[in-house]
Amino acid sequence: MGLGGCIILIAVGAILTFATDWDMQGVNLDLVGIIFMIVGLIGVATFSSIAKRRRVLVPPSTPVVDDRHHRDGYGGM
Repeated sequence: MGLGGCIILIAVGAILTFATDWDMQGVNLDLVGIIFMIVGLIGVATFSSIAKRRRVLVPPSTPVVDDRHHRDGYGGM
């Protein structure tokens, strides 16, 4: 699940918790919404920590200068 999926989970959870007043027998939609928001937040934290590890900076390598002259067969060096 990517970052977008996590944000969608948070949004759906917030809608279920704060914007609905549905009553379903045997299901507490407020609790389901809170669970969705928690899972979405855990997903965002996991995604951001993985993304930080992917962006490891590699120091640039020093250029190699070859001072030896090569003859090309046409009298040049």
